[in-house]
Amino acid sequence: MPIELKMPALSPTMEEGTLAKWLVKEGDTVASGDILAEIETDKATMEFEAVDEGTIAKILVAEGTDAVKVGTVIALIAAEGEDASAAKAAPAPAPAPAPAKKPEPAAKDAGAGRPAKEVPAPAPAPAPAAKSEGDRVKASPLARRLAGQQGVDLAGLAGSGPGGRIVKGDVEGAAGTAPAKAPEAASAPAAPAAAPVYPIPDIPHEIAKLSNMRKTIARRLTESKQQVPHIYLTVDVRLDALLKLRGELNSSLESRGVKLSVNDMLIKALASALIEVPECNVQYTGHDLVTFKRADISVAVSIPGGLITPVITGADTKSLSAIANAMKDLAGRAREGKLKPEEYQGGTASLSNMGMFGISNFQAVINPPQGMIMAIGAGEKRPWVIDDALQIATIMSATGSFDHRAIDGADGARLMQAFKRLVENPLGTLA
Repeated sequence: MPIELKMPALSPTMEEGTLAKWLVKEGDTVASGDILAEIETDKATMEFEAVDEGTIAKILVAEGTDAVKVGTVIALIAAEGEDASAAKAAPAPAPAPAPAKKPEPAAKDAGAGRPAKEVPAPAPAPAPAAKSEGDRVKASPLARRLAGQQGVDLAGLAGSGPGGRIVKGDVEGAAGTAPAKAPEAASAPAAPAAAPVYPIPDIPHEIAKLSNMRKTIARRLTESKQQVPHIYLTVDVRLDALLKLRGELNSSLESRGVKLSVNDMLIKALASALIEVPECNVQYTGHDLVTFKRADISVAVSIPGGLITPVITGADTKSLSAIANAMKDLAGRAREGKLKPEEYQGGTASLSNMGMFGISNFQAVINPPQGMIMAIGAGEKRPWVIDDALQIATIMSATGSFDHRAIDGADGARLMQAFKRLVENPLGTLA
């Protein structure tokens, strides 16, 4: 039996992707770890590695194909000792059946008007048992190593990988070390209404096909504004002390090749404020309110075709130089489409800075499931009262958007107050 190579889920939220490019052709011999294809997800183009050894017998999905559902068989691999030509001649496996749909309401009887009962969907088939090759249980090298470390007998496991192969998750589940499932949502939200289709006016124009990234941005922002009740709080912050400290630190860090940006220092200030006001470092699940004990800051980065939010993990405990180095690396790889999913997913809050474009202030849309996002405007010279005298100061407007289901207005105000204090007294972020 040929091994089915299926469209992988390269992120927890991925439902479909574009098979951008095949890096192998029919007849090529591959080994575990070889790069087979490039898959375009909603955030990046990622490499897809082989987990089985064998020969590429048949490619079922051509490169450049859009909207390939996760789990779709995209190629067949002839295992070691198997006739590749026979595997190539085998019929393509049937696609997975679509979920059972609710029947249309029955026509109303006179005086009755009751709709037909729903037909329950069939129960899913059990996972295939791990197949053996002779006396050898089929398992990935990583699964074998984990099984040896944790004392798990591979012969008693059912494999969930291609062709019943045992993979890492099967061993972790048997050993009781599989990661805990995310809390379930309270209920499935109603699907947003389809966007209206407007006629294109008779004006010279060009039409560009929506990328997976742009589709995802449109969907997530629409869901956020429809489902998350936003509350906005704005403060004006004096930047002079922060700019002075930045200049002094950059002079001392020049020999190490480190240059701090204002944004790096604002990331640190927001992270410190979230630890000081943990009521805002939260996530609303529908059933629970999750309060995080670490501040991981997602930072909005504009890239060709969209926006991505690489995450500065543990920004509350990182030094400013570490934040600057991490941000430079993440932003560079984000623009090249080379971020790993774990580098742009997660985060406990976000920061979006449009000051470099001269934007005075704006209200950012929350990035679910996070509870807040900080929108940063440009630092501007403004008349300002200092020590009861009118002087000129560099002032920046910052607006926090908060999920009002999880964060009360008073707690949001406390966070904005803490953020303002830390920016105006930046030595506090170094302690």
